[in-house]
Amino acid sequence: MTDFDYCIIGGGVIGLACAYELSHHGSVLLLEQNNRFGAETSSRNSEVIHAGLYYAPGSLKERLCIEGKQRLYRFCEAFDVPHKAIGKLIVAPESGQEQLTQLLRKGRNLGIPLQSLNQQQLQDMEPQVRGYAALYSPTTGIIDSHSYMERLAQQAEQRGALLLKHSRVVSASERDNGWQIEVCSMDGVSTIRCAALVNAAGLQAQKMAHALGVKESRIPKLYLCRGHYFSYQSKNPFRHLIYPLPEKNLAGLGIHATLDLGNQLRFGPDTEYLSDDTPDYRVDPALAPAFARAIQRYFPGLKEQHLQPDYAGIRPKLHTKHETAADFDIQRPDNRAPAVHLFGIESPGLTASLAIGTFVTEMLQK
Repeated sequence: MTDFDYCIIGGGVIGLACAYELSHHGSVLLLEQNNRFGAETSSRNSEVIHAGLYYAPGSLKERLCIEGKQRLYRFCEAFDVPHKAIGKLIVAPESGQEQLTQLLRKGRNLGIPLQSLNQQQLQDMEPQVRGYAALYSPTTGIIDSHSYMERLAQQAEQRGALLLKHSRVVSASERDNGWQIEVCSMDGVSTIRCAALVNAAGLQAQKMAHALGVKESRIPKLYLCRGHYFSYQSKNPFRHLIYPLPEKNLAGLGIHATLDLGNQLRFGPDTEYLSDDTPDYRVDPALAPAFARAIQRYFPGLKEQHLQPDYAGIRPKLHTKHETAADFDIQRPDNRAPAVHLFGIESPGLTASLAIGTFVTEMLQK
């Protein structure tokens, strides 16, 4: 006997998307240890709907981002989630023309709409931006991630899912081809049984996998990488998202200019690998000069005094700063009670979230 068909550990955007998808197929319990959903990685990002251009060919990131983008736009329209396809410019200096050409060729092979712009066309589109050439991605957009998570939760609950905050998994063990979970909540410790389990614990996914008995060799090493954001305390000069060329190993997409739905401009994130596994969300004002230098390469009119420390996010990376960006790692261990573990779900996790939810559902139903 089980209390639920599926139990999801973690109430960020990925856990909520899994709850939404799984609620079509059975009873769902979601456990979130914080006092709100998406309190960690999911609420501390650029809130960009990515086109799917940057990722390794054939990777989960590429496949799930491209699929997820279309589904995310449809979900936003269906459930009144604030969003806007405002488009993105990827700006290159003269030395970056070859890299820009490679991105254009790759995007066209994937069916991603792109327009190549020369210097004059770039100036016509964004007069304050300096660059030798650019790519315009019209399907890139922005989203209110908080509203999106609220709608995912609402839709899952309408299908009978039970979503609990302040609920921390103390232990879990296999029992009768399913799972027995000890949960600590505001009401004390309780025991819950479920047929299948989803580890969507984000920054805690590796620790949770250890607690669930996954073999050490199957658990990828976690590298916490902080990204800082600065808000722009002056009139926003842009109508589109502005990105420099991505870093060579795709460890980051560069300090870019992103807008929210209120037309507030902010810049970030950078990439700072942390030396320990304790998340620290402070933004050091001393980073402003480095941010200003990076931004002035494509926005020479920026004045450093207009940068104000805003917020920081932590990405659960699976590679060091000297390695090529790792793919999502989504696995279902063999010969065990049904479980799926999600490791390294960083960008484009928000864009790919609905596609990830379906991917997890299919893995559990095999």
